[in-house]
Amino acid sequence: MDVRKTAPVHHGIELIRERLDDLAEELADVALDLLREAVEGGPDGDAAAARDEERRVTRARRAVEKASVLLTAGGDAGDDG
Repeated sequence: MDVRKTAPVHHGIELIRERLDDLAEELADVALDLLREAVEGGPDGDAAAARDEERRVTRARRAVEKASVLLTAGGDAGDDG
């Protein structure tokens, strides 16, 4: 049984956390589209550029997810920086 206490989250912070979760989901969708472009050759045929862009978008998604975890009551993203 987990008996850790979590601090209440301010309503405004909870709304921001929900928006961050939505953004992370949107970024994941964009990353999947970019992966499809890389596999299929993309509209301009530049698979390498699509792959590089997917990696950048995935890094951004991870950063947004980390921010969301940090704003969760009792959340811990593993480090402070």
